[in-house]
Amino acid sequence: MKKNIFKFAELFCGPGGLGLGASLSSISQNGLTYGVKPVWANDIDEDACKTYSKNIHNGEPSSVVCSPVEKIDFEKVLKFDALAFGFPCNDFSVVGEQKGFYGKYGPLYTYGVKAINIHSPMWFFAENVSGLQSANNGTAFMKILEDLEKAGKGYNLTAHLYKFEEYGVPQYRRRVVIIGIRKDLGLEFKVPAPTTPNKHKTAKQALEEPPIPSNSPNNEITRQSKIVVERLKYIPPGKNAWYEGIPEHLKLNVKKARMSQIYKRLHPDKPAYTITGSGGGGTHVYHWSENRALTNRERARLQSFPDSFIFEGSKESVRKQIGMAVPPKAVQVIIEAVLKTFAGTPYEWIPAKTINGNGNYQESLFGF
Repeated sequence: MKKNIFKFAELFCGPGGLGLGASLSSISQNGLTYGVKPVWANDIDEDACKTYSKNIHNGEPSSVVCSPVEKIDFEKVLKFDALAFGFPCNDFSVVGEQKGFYGKYGPLYTYGVKAINIHSPMWFFAENVSGLQSANNGTAFMKILEDLEKAGKGYNLTAHLYKFEEYGVPQYRRRVVIIGIRKDLGLEFKVPAPTTPNKHKTAKQALEEPPIPSNSPNNEITRQSKIVVERLKYIPPGKNAWYEGIPEHLKLNVKKARMSQIYKRLHPDKPAYTITGSGGGGTHVYHWSENRALTNRERARLQSFPDSFIFEGSKESVRKQIGMAVPPKAVQVIIEAVLKTFAGTPYEWIPAKTINGNGNYQESLFGF
């Protein structure tokens, strides 16, 4: 069977959730197989680079440029047909100050634009947190879309706020994904219809079907202090440190903002709440019945990584990598829709939607 394989490059690659989802993507149409082959990637985090190299490039370190993106000479990197960049979200997250373009990380998307200007890939996949839509009063999102639409030879864009629990990921996770297809190709990407719209995979299913072997990599249990164990005993599934049933001597002495994820237990019959890469006491995600934080392997399952995917680095580094990754299960659905677009294969789709200024989920106005 003949093959049409897109050479795939990635900026801000992290441990490889996006790269894994891309490499697993494949469709066949009229005797021709369409797929994706990762050829090089970049990140600034040394452990993430090692993880990506190990799992996506069979341990070949030269395939991952481990340096600040500002130092990459895009004229000299390997040629690519497709580009992905989940540009750092710190300045767009609703959890932070939402500095947007005025923060340290906000302007980094411009290096994706630079790579597109030089290589004019056939398509690209850009990803960020839902807060991207509201940073700088919405002007940041509009500027990013404008720059991407005009990059290289020009691109048709489809921006959509994906609810990843509707795409087979056992976790409530919202992310904006922008698919761009070069205008001269005459193709239009449609958002693939949810694969699990009414039957979300639960945390219990993710962690127990099948059970995780005790000798699995990245499966070390974190030792909990006595007071944390005592506190967890009073917190029901789905509740957090502010549950009213916690005895006074075990309550947290916090007067200001109360983050909902502090010592929050998973609910076994629902998807997990959003796994994050930030860390600190009480944010490690907690088992619904056992009085402990999840292992990194359990967290990786909630991000839809297979048990065979091995993360490099210390336990804290791995926890950060997992939380910052894009769930490969959802990536595969989206990229296979891209492949179907190129192959001319019909598929079920839905209108692109984003969040409007009133915080409502509505049909996207961002189609270029």
